[in-house]
Amino acid sequence: MIGIEFVTPDRDSPGSGASSTGIALCPWDGGGELMVRDGHVQRYKKRPAQVTISPSASFLLSSLRFQLQHTLQAAMSSTPFPDDAERLQKYIEDRRVIGYDPLVQPALLKHEIPASKQSQDTIARARFAASRIIAGQDDRLLVIVGPCSIHDPQQAIEYAERLKSKLSEWDGLLVIMRAYFEKPRTTVGWKGLINDPDIDGSFQINKGIRVARQLLCDLTDRGVPVGSELLDTISPQYIADLISWGAIGARTTESQLHRELTSGVSFPVGFKNGTDGSVSVAVDAMRAAASPHAFMGVTEQGLAAIVKTRGNQDVHVILRGGTKGPNYSAEHVQPASAAIRKARPADHPSIMVDCSHGNSSKNHNNQPKVCADICSQLIAGETSITGVMIESNINAGRQDVPAEGVSGLKYGVSITDACIDWETTVETLNALNDAAKQRRAVLIERQFTKKA
Repeated sequence: MIGIEFVTPDRDSPGSGASSTGIALCPWDGGGELMVRDGHVQRYKKRPAQVTISPSASFLLSSLRFQLQHTLQAAMSSTPFPDDAERLQKYIEDRRVIGYDPLVQPALLKHEIPASKQSQDTIARARFAASRIIAGQDDRLLVIVGPCSIHDPQQAIEYAERLKSKLSEWDGLLVIMRAYFEKPRTTVGWKGLINDPDIDGSFQINKGIRVARQLLCDLTDRGVPVGSELLDTISPQYIADLISWGAIGARTTESQLHRELTSGVSFPVGFKNGTDGSVSVAVDAMRAAASPHAFMGVTEQGLAAIVKTRGNQDVHVILRGGTKGPNYSAEHVQPASAAIRKARPADHPSIMVDCSHGNSSKNHNNQPKVCADICSQLIAGETSITGVMIESNINAGRQDVPAEGVSGLKYGVSITDACIDWETTVETLNALNDAAKQRRAVLIERQFTKKA
């Protein structure tokens, strides 16, 4: 609220004089500092003193009163009156919602697009192995590799087939393909295949969910396990049965909803450090997700329900760098490991290093350099590093969607974050595979040395 008083400025006010008279605009509590004098608004350090109304000030007051009344009437005309029930209801509910479209039920979609026996076998084996790696019971390195986001199912299948052909050569690794269908945006932009499958702003979400589920069935049926980010609390009901590993992004690690969601999913999940590089939020998230929860969600029939969970012990930290710089080196890994040990003394301090994002300074060409540093740590016997994440595609770089739409896109190139190409991916995974094997030899030698 603004009050109006007729005042004379204090002596220490700019342009003050014995005959100067004006109007002060101040809050009703009398703490105002603005004054209208000679047609101008001036600011004073001290509250002006009250004086007698002059003719000129009286005229200005009348003018201001008229303007205030006009503004109040305009506001009232755009606001429904309390006794107008219909207008009031429209004002207080769904005022900014354009409409609601029906969404397919999760159970119905699973019935239409079921997972094959081969898919289920792929998923179960990868989940079991990933859980053992995170727990420190399997000395292989968990590698999450693939496109930043999936925008073309056919290209994703081609990438998966290339990956499948190399899996037998990487016996020191457990390779899970990135299959990200939803993208968190700092401001605005394409939100992913589920949200906008046609990449044209039409938001055909029912189509997107079907395309995503069918693709996951196709990939896992080929023997390629997949990992994905959990961005919302509803879409997992449609695809979670096909995922072998999940991630909670830097923007959502502190979210209670995502911690609760993680506590109930049937696969291992990694929490990324905060966007500022803070590891403590990820460690806190691990502790929260490992505990039982009860929260609101939806059933496979699409009905609102109270979800009760046991807690998820298969959780770990993902170091992805931040605004303060990268955090993949030994000087960052060791403190992070110590923080996890302190928070969860009974569990293995499991850390995955994201070679992209803040750790690559958002330059995809730096990903192999990050991997080289990780290899050095593995060869030195670092056991806290249990996984690596790499953004990779058929071809290198990234591209914006052109004016002509998807028809103008380059084949095998990301439309979100830039990725390394397939050839570089193979070289990088070869190096990681060798490093994982060397770590195994180092650890075995240490065990014999201790016994001796």
